[in-house]
Amino acid sequence: MNTVENLEYNTERPQLIIPEYGRHFQKMVDHAVSISDREERNKVAQAIISVMGNLQPHLRDVPDFQHKLWDQLFIMSDFNLDVDSLFPITSKEVLQQRPEPLEYPQNHPKYRFYGNNIKRMVDVAVKWEKGDMRSGLEYAIANHMKKCYLTWNKDSVEDSVIFGHLKELSDGQIDLSSDGENLTESGQFLKNRQSKSNRSGGNNQKGKRGRKKRY
Repeated sequence: MNTVENLEYNTERPQLIIPEYGRHFQKMVDHAVSISDREERNKVAQAIISVMGNLQPHLRDVPDFQHKLWDQLFIMSDFNLDVDSLFPITSKEVLQQRPEPLEYPQNHPKYRFYGNNIKRMVDVAVKWEKGDMRSGLEYAIANHMKKCYLTWNKDSVEDSVIFGHLKELSDGQIDLSSDGENLTESGQFLKNRQSKSNRSGGNNQKGKRGRKKRY
């Protein structure tokens, strides 16, 4: 009976730093770290980079991709590889930094169907000097609000309702109710929405007719 000795099991091996490259790559990097002669170590590092680039030949000559490969080489060496890099070496501390938490809007607007962007546009508009430019922006905002309202609510809405909401969102700084101007007719918004829906449905039907049954 033959006894199998010195078998290596993955559970007994060191954990791979970048598993995508596999254990053979990791062994090459470990070998490069162990080389005492700097010139020879540089040659081996360049060879490893070349082999890493061959895995994605269409990207290996792109500068940004080359920088990524060098970063990965230093990461796999646990930053113990002392070679002449073609790019600035990213420090271990920088890579381990946690990103700043994203700021999510915490406000809960009364009219959610308008979205947060409308409120931001209103806040910008009230900072502009009064004149034709501001008036144009105010009516553009009101028209967009009407479109949003019709998308999520009824099939028609009076302009006075939109003007009232805009006045409320602007803390009374934008009041279009007394200007005598009218917004785009509700029917026009609904017509455009229906037209888009028909085009989308037509494309789906065309796709269905174009497909052949396979048995």
